[in-house]
Amino acid sequence: MDSSKRPAPPANWRARNLVSIDDFSDSEIAYVLALADYYAPFVKNGARPDQRLAGKTQINLFYESSTRTNLSFELAGKKLGADVINVPVAASSVNKGESVLDTAQTLAAMGAAVMILRHNEPRIHEMLAEHIPCPIINAGDGAREHPTQALLDAAAIRSALGKIEGLVIVICGDIRHSRVAGSDARLFRRLGAEVRFVGPKALAPDDAALAGFPHFDSLKEGLSGADIVMALRMQFERMGEAGKAAAQGYFESFGLTHKTLKFAQPNAFVMHPGPMNRGVEIDGALADDPARSLILRQVFYGVPTRMACLDALLTGGK
Repeated sequence: MDSSKRPAPPANWRARNLVSIDDFSDSEIAYVLALADYYAPFVKNGARPDQRLAGKTQINLFYESSTRTNLSFELAGKKLGADVINVPVAASSVNKGESVLDTAQTLAAMGAAVMILRHNEPRIHEMLAEHIPCPIINAGDGAREHPTQALLDAAAIRSALGKIEGLVIVICGDIRHSRVAGSDARLFRRLGAEVRFVGPKALAPDDAALAGFPHFDSLKEGLSGADIVMALRMQFERMGEAGKAAAQGYFESFGLTHKTLKFAQPNAFVMHPGPMNRGVEIDGALADDPARSLILRQVFYGVPTRMACLDALLTGGK
């Protein structure tokens, strides 16, 4: 496909929210990824695309800390002409006891056209979607979902390898507490990849929805034949004592280095959704190796992919 031409949308765009990666149909996913490819040169070259969100207000409501997701959503909205407001949650009426629902309804009443929410409660986005008139985009909920991260990861892989279908993608580390792992694994499988998990048994997924993905507790065995190896952050803030114990000595057994990457395909790439704990999940020399690392490419694709999501949800693909 010629990425210089705006892709044609699906005949019938049905998604209204992006709470889960499953909210998008296969044709909607294909359109969003193609639209991300279309927007990528605008971001790279500092060019101004059509202001498709001009006059619309985008609310970023982050109850958890964020750098990449929050800033890339802000940049994405502004590049499309939206009025972007980052709500200072720490200084808002939340500190006076206001609920998330009341806060969201207040912001919607002020004319929000879309609301980007990060929250530690796993079902809060679904509840809000039932009560808020504007689209809700999940920017991360507890340890359950991070759909735009999955989409940008897919976009980054496609830009490097030209495809996802037929690839072997291995996700390593703290699967149990990661909101990225579930969204990525389900999306990659839908796009035709073989997906595996690798890590200590104590950090293996306990979500029934992820039971169908093979889990290895040996890096050598799990990485065999891998085209992409993605490290996940050790989320110590979500772990109990068993998880913290499993994390002891993690790097020695599961850390990604140039040496351990040799278990994978000769030209395999590494990824990490960030933030990284260097020397815990991945060696800094590997993370910074431009020949083997797609980490900064993931960061780059955060903006055009989120531009694509905002555009598609707010215009219905028109």
